[in-house]
Amino acid sequence: MDRIKPWLKLTRWRFFRLDDRLLLILIAVIVGNCSGLSAVALNTSIDAMVEWLQPLRHYWWAFLLPAAGAAASSIFLEKIVREGAGHGVPEVIYAVSRYGGLLRFRSSFTRLISSCLTIGSGGSAGPEAPVVISGAAIGSTIARKFGLNERQRVTLVGCGAAGAISAIFNAPIAGMVFAVEVILGEWTTLNIIPIAIAAVSGTEISRILMGNRIAFTHQVFNIDFIDIAASVGLGILAAAASILLTRLLRGMSSLCSRTGGPTWLRAALGGCVVGAMGLALPDVLGEGYHTTRLMIHGLYAPGVTLVFILLMAKILATSLTLGWGGSGGIFAPCLAIGSILGLTFQRALMALWPGANMASEGCFALLGMAGLISGMLQAPLTGIFLIVEITGGWEVILPLIIISVISTTVCHYFEPASFYLKELIDHGHLLRPGTDARVLTDLSVPELLEKDCIVVSPTMRLGEFVDIVKISHRNYFPVEDPETGEFLGMVYLDDVRPYLFNPAMYDAVVIEEIMDTDVETVHPDDDLPDVLRRMDEKRLFSMPVVSNNRFRGMISKATLLDRYRRELAVQTS
Repeated sequence: MDRIKPWLKLTRWRFFRLDDRLLLILIAVIVGNCSGLSAVALNTSIDAMVEWLQPLRHYWWAFLLPAAGAAASSIFLEKIVREGAGHGVPEVIYAVSRYGGLLRFRSSFTRLISSCLTIGSGGSAGPEAPVVISGAAIGSTIARKFGLNERQRVTLVGCGAAGAISAIFNAPIAGMVFAVEVILGEWTTLNIIPIAIAAVSGTEISRILMGNRIAFTHQVFNIDFIDIAASVGLGILAAAASILLTRLLRGMSSLCSRTGGPTWLRAALGGCVVGAMGLALPDVLGEGYHTTRLMIHGLYAPGVTLVFILLMAKILATSLTLGWGGSGGIFAPCLAIGSILGLTFQRALMALWPGANMASEGCFALLGMAGLISGMLQAPLTGIFLIVEITGGWEVILPLIIISVISTTVCHYFEPASFYLKELIDHGHLLRPGTDARVLTDLSVPELLEKDCIVVSPTMRLGEFVDIVKISHRNYFPVEDPETGEFLGMVYLDDVRPYLFNPAMYDAVVIEEIMDTDVETVHPDDDLPDVLRRMDEKRLFSMPVVSNNRFRGMISKATLLDRYRRELAVQTS
């Protein structure tokens, strides 16, 4: 019996390895559960820290609390765990694009701690990005433990992100859509099924430990044609607010990098300004969910002028928190800013047309939330399903679609890349599966090297060269110095053709006289996308590969495109 048990275990493992989909589904449950636990841990920690610091906010020096939290977060990341500051989600996308989803295990808890310090102390940020990188790191680690290949590992990274978002919002569909639309950028059956399973698992863990609660409850809204028409205007305003927040975040980050002093001190400076703003406008502090709930229920008392001031202050506070080194995400601030924008828009319309039969301000607060999420992420499906699930407001689906599409479209016109992807695209780090850049990046010049070229000497006579042409199947011949071995140029058969049928020239002409010394060359470390671009621009079908002034071989467009086709088949299979 003892001899049979190892055989049975081996047989079962081989069965799972043969069925990739079943294997991924089973592991996705584990990843989803772990991601859900990390989301619950962060939510609980932030709530506990906010409650612990609440009595201190009545003192005059309370504006220092966000500064202390941001500084502690920066010191923890930079000095203790030695990780750079960041929003979390771009790092996950970068890992998927360039490293096949490889993430360090410590990322599963470091961002949770740093963001808890920032948000719990009053910084204007959200817990979503930290749990995304935490869940993604969990998925990557589990994939390595099971010895999975790169494509399976990327899928499990998406599972971790989906489980985390689903758990923190109690919204499995939104978590699944976010992972596929934003993190992976690839809608395939291989991805969607395990990610959906992980999203459900993460949600169930959250419901078991924290209860099946909706983040923002609301009353039923009645949507008329006038509300749908107004959604167009709100969509444009949501895009404008998204663009303002994006550029202000980028500007604050640039200003911070140009400012001298330690990183933790700069983070503290940003937190100090946010804390000072919080003395006059307490609603700018933290993730802003309490204020958002009041607006959705129509219980927010301040007038339209004060609400507009709060809108601009929340945008500035978020930019200061994240741009100056605080740790956290933009989901929660976007929800808060969107609700404030929707409330401001509705009240302004009612002031202009007092008799208009429009939906309540709570409805427009919901619509504004979708507009900000869609505009900042340029991911309309994520914005639509997130708002629907976290509020249960399916009756507003039509204006939600209108606002999300308009906001995404307008933002894309002014900001071709979303907040998460801008820096990656600028540095050439965004390589989605199946795209030209990703396929070519997975290949290298040495892999495509053709070494069957016959090297000739510059002193060789034409008659000798003709004998070489007879046994060669190439149309080009590299020329090297026979003493130093240095690459001197190329001889192309088309340039020699006029002399081939004139035997009188065989002893009169040497290769040095007919070779081309102004040759476009390739280095072995060059990127293939750049090599292919140069070939297209100069209408070349092949180029010599040269390093240290030595000829290494040829690279041809035919070989490159053949390997491209095979690599594309592997990546999209």
